[in-house]
Amino acid sequence: MTVSGTLERQPPSRRKRFTLMAAVLFGLSACSGLLPGGGPPPNLYTLSPKTTFSEDLPNVSWQLVVEEPSAAGGLATQSIALRTNLLELQYFAGSRWTEGAPRLVQTLLVESFENTGKIVAVGRQSIGLRSDFNLKSELREFQAEYLNGANAAPSVRVRLNAKIIKQPRREIMASKNFEAVFPARNASMEAIIEAFDEALGKVLKRLVEWTLTTANTRPPRVRSQ
Repeated sequence: MTVSGTLERQPPSRRKRFTLMAAVLFGLSACSGLLPGGGPPPNLYTLSPKTTFSEDLPNVSWQLVVEEPSAAGGLATQSIALRTNLLELQYFAGSRWTEGAPRLVQTLLVESFENTGKIVAVGRQSIGLRSDFNLKSELREFQAEYLNGANAAPSVRVRLNAKIIKQPRREIMASKNFEAVFPARNASMEAIIEAFDEALGKVLKRLVEWTLTTANTRPPRVRSQ
């Protein structure tokens, strides 16, 4: 609103120069992130799916949709969270996840289920999979914790609540909490991301094995053709 009002008061030649300058500055700001006050672009990090599981997992004939986990606003972000006390959530400067934390966890869950080789089909809601079960979850903890002092290496805490939903009536079949804490080897960002990977990996393994075993005790009804 302010810019358009300023333009209307300028002579045509000055208005044209002002418009061109604004377009150039906007383009530089969007592409480089290096204008004064913008700082360098953040370092982006991702995590890995689980690839090893118990050998006695059952082969299942049903299909599973993994819904994107819900999360409180402080965790539903690309920012990498940390705590120095129990009442305040902060974020690492200059570091981000490659996508929002709930979406990242969903991606890794789908890949982890696929890596078991025990399930007929698994995917996100967006692919239109006609599922027998849905896995609904809530990301409750996903942060590094400096509860022993800011100068100490942190521990990473990951906690998910998961519910197996039987389709098509969306009946809650089972619910369970999964939590893991893993200490970082030092205070570097690399070590902290490794600790996130270890903690989340433990949660992914337990959650995947629980889902395949628990849902298999109550297989879905055969659909009519």
